[in-house]
Amino acid sequence: MATANPLASLNDGIDAQVAPLVGSPCSCMAEFFRAELQKHRACLDRQREYYSEVAIAQAEDALTRIMEQIEYLCQREDACEVIAHLLRKFDVVTKLSAWSEVDRHH
Repeated sequence: MATANPLASLNDGIDAQVAPLVGSPCSCMAEFFRAELQKHRACLDRQREYYSEVAIAQAEDALTRIMEQIEYLCQREDACEVIAHLLRKFDVVTKLSAWSEVDRHH
């Protein structure tokens, strides 16, 4: 039985159907989401030995594409929902939230 690659679904939804735009993005929102994506990239880099090079390349490609589109994504009416969904997809792989919870408790 083949094991599902958790990194394979990261590109899904990045080019999702466009929702109406609400105007210029809040730069602080874009910076916040960019910082969160950077945390996932750093966490993924620390876990590099556990994934194939192809899987890592796919994840890095997805991160790069999202970061290139972050200003545009922040203009969407549903920006927080869309970006939160993408961050949750990365969290399935990186388990960043589990690391963060440990940091808060100790």
